[in-house]
Amino acid sequence: METKNKRTQILGYVLPSLGSALWITSFFAVLTFGRSMMNKDGDLGRHLTIGATILDSHSIPLEDLFSHTMLGQPLTPHEWLAQVLFALAERLLGFNGVILLCALLIATTFLILYRQVRGQRRTLLPVVLAAFLALFTSAIHWLSRPHLFTFLLLALWMGTLYQLHRGELRRWWQLPVLMLLWANLHGAYIAGFTVWFIYGFGVAWDAIWHKAQLPKGFWRAYGLGGVSALAVTLINPSGLDLWRTSIGYLGTSLVDYTMEYKSPDFHNLSGLIFLFFIVLLVVVLGLNKNKMRAPLLFNATAWLAMGLYSARNIPLFTIVAAPLLAQGVEDLLLDAAPRSSLVRRIKDADARILGVDQMLKVWVWPALSVVIALVGFAAGVNFSYDRQPYRFDPEVFPVEAVDWLKDNPQEGEVFNLFIWGGYLLHSQWPDELVFIDGQTDFYGEALTGEYASVLQLKPGWEDVLDKYDVGYALLPPDEIAVHFIQNELGWAAVYQDDTAIILQRP
Repeated sequence: METKNKRTQILGYVLPSLGSALWITSFFAVLTFGRSMMNKDGDLGRHLTIGATILDSHSIPLEDLFSHTMLGQPLTPHEWLAQVLFALAERLLGFNGVILLCALLIATTFLILYRQVRGQRRTLLPVVLAAFLALFTSAIHWLSRPHLFTFLLLALWMGTLYQLHRGELRRWWQLPVLMLLWANLHGAYIAGFTVWFIYGFGVAWDAIWHKAQLPKGFWRAYGLGGVSALAVTLINPSGLDLWRTSIGYLGTSLVDYTMEYKSPDFHNLSGLIFLFFIVLLVVVLGLNKNKMRAPLLFNATAWLAMGLYSARNIPLFTIVAAPLLAQGVEDLLLDAAPRSSLVRRIKDADARILGVDQMLKVWVWPALSVVIALVGFAAGVNFSYDRQPYRFDPEVFPVEAVDWLKDNPQEGEVFNLFIWGGYLLHSQWPDELVFIDGQTDFYGEALTGEYASVLQLKPGWEDVLDKYDVGYALLPPDEIAVHFIQNELGWAAVYQDDTAIILQRP
């Protein structure tokens, strides 16, 4: 018996649990597609530059240091802590460190989600289905940016609300602690309050309409956690300006300039996975005879609407909807006709897998995966699917053009493509400042409108170039404005490759 127990203990460390399998899948998926994550978005360079500036100066910039158009204007550093962490990762391991940080954030998020959902359910297979489907659906918005911290913090935030609902009322303090981090890591901290309000509304709905019993003191803990979380958002470098910036941005037309704010495209693979999640959730809820908990149902519905409106919200939808999907699938499984041989086999398999999985350790394989990644980086292994190192892609960013500019500096200021601003900062700042970059909440509607007027050749577009003392333009060669800048203004092309052209003012 003792030998058997030792053998079981050894297997518990050797075999990966299903939670470990989820972590490993997401971790190595990020390492595999890390180069793509770097190049699907233009903001990484800005985040690394600001983070490095904070590390070097030991201060958080509260005014713009990075553009010639807004130089010295008040700046709200709503992602400063995440930028510092990204910059530290780059200093330690280069771009390998940046992607490793992204992999750790995503993998840990969905492991936490898996364990939360598993703790609420009696069966295992519905939990595995919901967690893996949430993982794959969220990949539609995997980018190497601070928003990954929102994935993790939302999962932890939801977990605290579950604990309060179960009667663990002393956990209320977790909400302000999480929010203190969230408000300094990423501007989507507002999502936490959205979830908190909808969750409370759902609890009240169940209590009023379905006479659901609540733990004594729930509303006091719920309110105390939410109000204290609201208060700690003011503990940031900009104080109340953090809220003005976050809310003010949502009320502008600036979101129209950013692809991630647009609705998802259901004609590609990532959009189809999201569509499958929606269809499965609708079918499961439609067939289910049991009452769904309103806090989960209302949150899933609200975030589904936001995900359909803006693709950047899809990962947040998967995090709040996965528990609801798992509950629905489990209810269907447990309520299914016991005489069905297929149902019996599924239930038997679930019970056997659950029994084995409970003996397995979760942390061993994740820890081993990190060691494998670090050893691989040290040995020069490229985990990317195309075996290329993590870098800015010369076919996406003006890498070769910037190399040319370093040897051939131009007079005057630059007019650059919006999505290239972050790369230019990473490669040229502080020697050169940008016209604009991806932080549209800072540049505002006026400057962003002037930028757009040049590219769209609106009346007065030539005056914008004069107003900001633009001496050269760095744009894609197929941009329509390039033709007019050359032919109507007489600017000369001093450099051109397949990605970028440099036009010099005469």
